Amino acid sequence: MDAAQERGFREFVSTRSPALMRLGYLLAGGDQHAAEDLLQAALAKLAAKWARVDSPEAYVRQIMYRQQVSWWRTAGRRGEVVQAEPPERAQEGPAHRSELRMVLRAALAKLTPRQRTVLVLRYFEDLTDQQVARELGVSVGTVRSTAHRSLARLREIAPELAKELETVA
Repeated sequence: MDAAQERGFREFVSTRSPALMRLGYLLAGGDQHAAEDLLQAALAKLAAKWARVDSPEAYVRQIMYRQQVSWWRTAGRRGEVVQAEPPERAQEGPAHRSELRMVLRAALAKLTPRQRTVLVLRYFEDLTDQQVARELGVSVGTVRSTAHRSLARLREIAPELAKELETVA
């Protein structure tokens, strides 16, 4: 970006930021910080293509729309869950995902290295039974029986994980 383009970009940002910030605020559901992040991400993308953009405001608005949709889609993967009640009241047993992770980590530590490896490859790395067997140099039947016994052992060691493990096996 040359000096003239930079001046044009800075002028656009200073004149249009308030209106774009209002849009971001609405898109973010009234969250000021999320709106600032949304606008900043859009302006950064605009800066990279400033010389090629004919209508900068329309371009920024389109980026903001798409970025917000992208953030909605990834909200579940970030672990954010909106609930009517705090999780402590809504669930029995470990209330938070972090507590479940600590319980799972402690339970996994009590398994044999082979059992732990099979479970991690099969369910965390999402490999098929055949791929796990190939990686470990064992038969597919050995992988299946080890996974079955390992999950049963996890249920014994940490009964509070039983509900989470139901979806696995």
